[in-house]
Amino acid sequence: MAGNSRRQGAIRKPGTKKGQVVGSGGQRRKGLEGKGPTPRAEDRPGHKAYRAANAAKRRDEQRAKKADKPELIAGRNPVVEALRADVPAVALYVALNIEIDDRVNEAVRLAGDKGISILEIPREELDRKTNRAMHQGLGLQVPPFDYAHPDDLMAVARDSGQTPLFVALDGVTDPRNLGAVIRSAAAFGAQGVLLPERRSAGMTAVAWRTSAGTAAKLPIAVATNLTRQLKAWANDGLMIVGLDADGTVDIDELALAADPLVVVLGSEGRGLSRLVRETCDATVSIPMAAGVESLNASVAAGVLLAEVARRRRIAGRV
Repeated sequence: MAGNSRRQGAIRKPGTKKGQVVGSGGQRRKGLEGKGPTPRAEDRPGHKAYRAANAAKRRDEQRAKKADKPELIAGRNPVVEALRADVPAVALYVALNIEIDDRVNEAVRLAGDKGISILEIPREELDRKTNRAMHQGLGLQVPPFDYAHPDDLMAVARDSGQTPLFVALDGVTDPRNLGAVIRSAAAFGAQGVLLPERRSAGMTAVAWRTSAGTAAKLPIAVATNLTRQLKAWANDGLMIVGLDADGTVDIDELALAADPLVVVLGSEGRGLSRLVRETCDATVSIPMAAGVESLNASVAAGVLLAEVARRRRIAGRV
């Protein structure tokens, strides 16, 4: 009887009554074992979240590559305006055999006064450098912007001897709005501006020009994670105030204005993101006449920062 017994779970080779007994080799047991936790959607190839995450990564890489390249301002009026606004530049390109007018003369004179190289090049080469934009024979090369670290803003505030006041942007993607916000921040005593690394306008030539040169006087930092940086500043004793159409207080009741402060501005369409709003100690709104749509982000920033500056003067905290 013992010779006819078989191990539990074993089978004979097909076509034999006797012979070697073949087991499952542990495959049955392995088949019952778990394969570990399910990967996140972003980590599963083929999932739409995976494709979206990779697309966002490629966009960020392309943006980073673009940010490292010098930018060219094209057109007679834009070039003259940029030179008047003290936008830093490394070269003025003038196409050969163009028709000279007052704007060309002023651009050449301003560039010469600022020590900017003036280079005459064939029109075809300027076409290529400006990606065939309407350059009218003039192009101004602007170097990549040198961003600060968020910690640098705190150092600037400490060295100034003034109560810290920073402006943070949450999803503002229009470079004209960015430039105008920087201009207001400088005008009303802020010591720096903070941008998120993603989903934000950068310091392009358009932003430079709109800031009227104030971007050269005010440190502009980039945060890898805006919410995390706001929380770090909160731990350092700064109050976080978000500008929101449905704010908890209106601008006339902003008691935090004289405190160490970060003013956060959202995008025109979405306003503040959920995580940023939850990080704020208060959200403030600007009362407006009935039937009037919300203010442009840069205009709203100017109104709020002017009120903060007024309250600080009254409290002697400038």
